[in-house]
Amino acid sequence: MSYCASRFHTVRRRSVAVAIGDVGVGGDHPIRVQSMTTSDTQDVAATVRQSIALAEAGCEIVRVTAPNVAAARCLRDIRAQFSAAGFAAIPLVADIHFLPSAAMEAVEHVEKVRVNPGNYADKKKFAVKEYTDADYDRELQRLHDSFSPLVRRCRELGRAMRIGTNHGSLSDRIMNRYGDTPLGMVESALEFLRIARSHDYHAIVLSMKASNPKVMIQAYRLLVARMAQEDMHYPLHLGVTEAGDGEDGRIKSAIGIGSLLLDGLGDTIRVSLTEDSVYELPVARAIAAKAMSRWSPSRPAESPDAVDPYHFSRRETAGLALPGRGAVGPELPPRVIVRTPPARLAETLSQLASPRLKDTPAEGLLVPVADTGEWTRLTSEGGLPRLTGEEAGGPVGFFVLEFAPALPLAEVAPRLGRLPPGTMLARAFAPGEVAAYAAWVEAARAHRLFLAAEIDPGAFAGYATEVRRQGDDRLLFALSCPRLDAPAAHAVGAYRRLVERLREAGSRAPVWIRNTPGTAVQGDDSFLSKLLEASFLTGSLLADGLGDLVSIETEADPVRSLKLAYNVLQGAGARISKTEFVACPSCGRTLFDLQSTTQRIRAQTGHLKGVKIAIMGCIVNGPGEMADADFGYVGGAPGKINLYVGKNCVQYNIPQAEADARLIALIREHGKWADPEPHQRAET
Repeated sequence: MSYCASRFHTVRRRSVAVAIGDVGVGGDHPIRVQSMTTSDTQDVAATVRQSIALAEAGCEIVRVTAPNVAAARCLRDIRAQFSAAGFAAIPLVADIHFLPSAAMEAVEHVEKVRVNPGNYADKKKFAVKEYTDADYDRELQRLHDSFSPLVRRCRELGRAMRIGTNHGSLSDRIMNRYGDTPLGMVESALEFLRIARSHDYHAIVLSMKASNPKVMIQAYRLLVARMAQEDMHYPLHLGVTEAGDGEDGRIKSAIGIGSLLLDGLGDTIRVSLTEDSVYELPVARAIAAKAMSRWSPSRPAESPDAVDPYHFSRRETAGLALPGRGAVGPELPPRVIVRTPPARLAETLSQLASPRLKDTPAEGLLVPVADTGEWTRLTSEGGLPRLTGEEAGGPVGFFVLEFAPALPLAEVAPRLGRLPPGTMLARAFAPGEVAAYAAWVEAARAHRLFLAAEIDPGAFAGYATEVRRQGDDRLLFALSCPRLDAPAAHAVGAYRRLVERLREAGSRAPVWIRNTPGTAVQGDDSFLSKLLEASFLTGSLLADGLGDLVSIETEADPVRSLKLAYNVLQGAGARISKTEFVACPSCGRTLFDLQSTTQRIRAQTGHLKGVKIAIMGCIVNGPGEMADADFGYVGGAPGKINLYVGKNCVQYNIPQAEADARLIALIREHGKWADPEPHQRAET
């Protein structure tokens, strides 16, 4: 059961083309970029203004919520006025959740209807029930009866449909049989897909959205594999729902969407941010451009790797007793390394010693060594300070010295004894430099140092015997500028190859994920491009359980590099350094101002390391989203807030003016509150 053509190259998945009005999705069409209006749909003028603003910002498909029949009727005037403004070629999509009657009205006016399988014709009570096969069949027949009228009308009118599964709103039927899992999400979509196919209706796009990028990635992969078994090739709409705002929202979205696009999956995307919708579009366009720059129509001959793409498990590695807080091991979180030029060493150490970085420390400091003169200066009196470690307040745990390949070991070795204990040596080894590799390993071991070896996966076979002989107690492997063997190749695939070569050699050596200009897919030098590159590479690998150390070397400022690395680690669920927020984007259903509310709650609770808070304008995406959070702050009615613990609502209809204080009290009640430390108050 395969979900993609290649784990090492971006070979686009073959999908059928679906027409959404005048816009084609899938097939040979480019990746389409979508967004959604946030106004009350019954405010026709406001919704048209927002639709025009989105179109002018590059949105190719505009989605509008239709929570009831009255809102759905307004789509007629919205469509007419949007077309009259010069945007007849841009399709509108009606977003439907609970009411088949709203869907039946909306389909008369717009080019596409999105239905949520967990909400359409299902009511969730979180009831625990054993469904017999006969019970299940009766439920499926009920779905068939409820859903078929919309399918038939879509076919009659030539409308498209998205079957949009959401992790937070799976039906009781699905939850009881499959659980709150990627498999449950896939089965939920397939139930509806089979009904549509029974009516010979095929203008269908599918999505598998979740607020957790790992869950989202696994669900899409499994959906594609299951469809391939039945010779189905419908296009995919990609998105991480409730990703949040700012840097965190962009990172989460890029991890989920970028991982799949590099695997060749995905035909249309939305970046869901808790911000004005127009700000979603530059991010989405940049993500799409990076992916399409790597597309290839043909699959190279290759074998798969050993990673299970449908279930997360972290790669088992040997431990490295790096000093201070830098120790690496299978039960330890990935460690963060930042880079500094030798001339800025003292300045960088001073910056990293700031109390404001206490919760996001740099475990390693990478210093390039270009020539003999630089090496002499670094190993002279006062060149490299003796690090004191975390307990004594040291700014970093260990140094990494990266030697230029032209600098021979014979010139390096005499001064290795002057290095602080536990220093890591880093060097790239070209094909055929096996003897040099062995000599560097022996030198590091003799001085109780560590070696980070960069060996291209294509040349690894020549090193395999020596890698096995040397063992893993002092070694790790990295790629800073991988040789990409085809236009569709990418650094994620190069690292996957490296890990596979290590497995074949019987090595459990840790892997250091380095983001450098050489690992870039495509882009400019903007911070957004650096953020997306880091999310694509580091986030994709971490989501597959690969990677033990990380560095974002494309960002020259060490503090920004450090913060970006920690944010990517948090976005991938690999290391938690601050409060996690699940915050949905605004839409016409939202019952309070999500942007200001999210910022306000973050200001009060953002210091609670390891606590996850969901901030949702309404409950339409399902209380199941609360199951992935510790606490939920949810719009229950205009001016009223419901508070959740997990997926259970524990306080109803609280006046919004009291809700922040009640949320904090609830966190205290459950033993997860801590007063901010001085450096955290300063950060806020």
